[in-house]
Amino acid sequence: MAKFIPGQEIRTNTASIEVTVDATNPLPPGRHRFRLVVEDDAGNQSEPSEVEVLVVDKTRPTAVLDAPVSVSFGASFTLSGARSFDLPPGKISNYRWLQIS
Repeated sequence: MAKFIPGQEIRTNTASIEVTVDATNPLPPGRHRFRLVVEDDAGNQSEPSEVEVLVVDKTRPTAVLDAPVSVSFGASFTLSGARSFDLPPGKISNYRWLQIS
């Protein structure tokens, strides 16, 4: 069990770790990124591997936006909110799109 603090590395000699939360220390709803770097016995480090964990609010809908990682210059592409969801009895009624930059 580990209490993660953003920006503070935790080192272990095991291949898994529990992200420990409780009522006084919850991860707020939204996206949280975690990074892993492994090191061998010679001190060589891997490139980082990252994952995003989505913490879901039980009363509000959750937006999941999918997009291509890269597109060719001048090419159109599709954004998809199809994996967005709301827990029953709610349902998604509209999608609001915005280009930020």
